[in-house]
Amino acid sequence: MHSLRPDLQLIANLIEPESRVLDVACGDGELLDYLVNNQNVDGRGIELSQQGVNQCVAKGLFVIQGDADKDLREYPDNSFDYVVLSKALQAVHRPQLVLRELLRIGRRAVVTIPNFGQWKVRMSLVSRGRMPVTKALDKTWYNTDNIHFCTILDLFDLIEEEGLKVCEFVPHKADGTRLKYGRTRANWSADQALFLLEK
Repeated sequence: MHSLRPDLQLIANLIEPESRVLDVACGDGELLDYLVNNQNVDGRGIELSQQGVNQCVAKGLFVIQGDADKDLREYPDNSFDYVVLSKALQAVHRPQLVLRELLRIGRRAVVTIPNFGQWKVRMSLVSRGRMPVTKALDKTWYNTDNIHFCTILDLFDLIEEEGLKVCEFVPHKADGTRLKYGRTRANWSADQALFLLEK
């Protein structure tokens, strides 16, 4: 059993063994590979980059090339037990529509975000007047995939607007350390956050 990146381990801990899982924007397939081989899930993936798809296929994973903004509508309703979107909601063009699609095709959605409300991000903007680079936001503004700058509180607002249920909320540091805070304090302290959602 290989170890996962800490934020991905938090996701894996929420996925029930032998469930049907779609990993959206699955990258090189690290999470999907772990779930298939260690939790016996029926795992599928969709990834925008051809390089990522190639890496997944080389691991023996069932992954297709596709765009979360356009291609999720091709999946039937309730096709999966879990649909995972890890640190990609802020990188899609239509986050609200993508969130709806996740919970149309899956019974539950696991969504993780980098938190743009974290105090180091705020202080960087105030003190330096420049877009921040942190452990969780590790690219400069001109080479990042992020196009929607979302905080924990922003995502809670969208979740409530959509009438969704938060089954689990796990704010955490970049190293995976869980923070036992409510949403407001987590918005100040957490580098990232995980949400397990249901309709």
